[in-house]
Amino acid sequence: MVSLDSAVLARMEHGGKRYEILVDPDLVEAFKANKDSVSIDDFLATDEVWHDARAGDRPTEEKIISTFGTMDIGTIAAEIISKGSIQLTTNQRKEMVEQKRQLIIQEIHSTAIDPKAKTPHPKTRIELALEESRFFPDPFKRVDVQVKEAIELLKPLIPLSFEPVRIAFRISGSCYGKVSKYLRQYLDKEEWLSNGDWACIIQCPPGMAPNITGKVKGIDNNSEIKEL
Repeated sequence: MVSLDSAVLARMEHGGKRYEILVDPDLVEAFKANKDSVSIDDFLATDEVWHDARAGDRPTEEKIISTFGTMDIGTIAAEIISKGSIQLTTNQRKEMVEQKRQLIIQEIHSTAIDPKAKTPHPKTRIELALEESRFFPDPFKRVDVQVKEAIELLKPLIPLSFEPVRIAFRISGSCYGKVSKYLRQYLDKEEWLSNGDWACIIQCPPGMAPNITGKVKGIDNNSEIKEL
């Protein structure tokens, strides 16, 4: 279970009464999307339902059943999360918003390039443009959804290209094991050459190309790399 110090309140109002549970803020998004994907023991700080957790005020079993139709804590938690709200302290919200902001910036930095310079935009440039666009991350909304929203706001401010790039590699056979773990997920074609070298073509997001080629060069100084 998440510790009480790290947990936040999830709260729902029903029939003039408040019902609260203590949950892990980092798992709220996953629990909302699919409660079965998250262990209820990991999600909750306690298996209690409260009227007021801070005051220690708990509803009776009859009241819980009357409100939720069950005593099953997983079912109760799902209803509170779906119909209620998450109560964050100012510091908790600031920290979670900043974490989400950095994830969004990193995703755009790694998947897009400046089409003129053919290089990724610096993270600082993306961050400043997001501030100019008045984009405010939601601490509980999925990153991939917010990345799409952020991109639409950024397009009028900075040039962005998401066209995938194709890169050809020729790698020494002795370096295959270390190199392939970086290239395998983007692999389009591959073949072993008669001299024992490994040749392949990958297709990857443009912003990731410099990082990928840099790692390959760091492993195999004799590698041949060509953007197609």
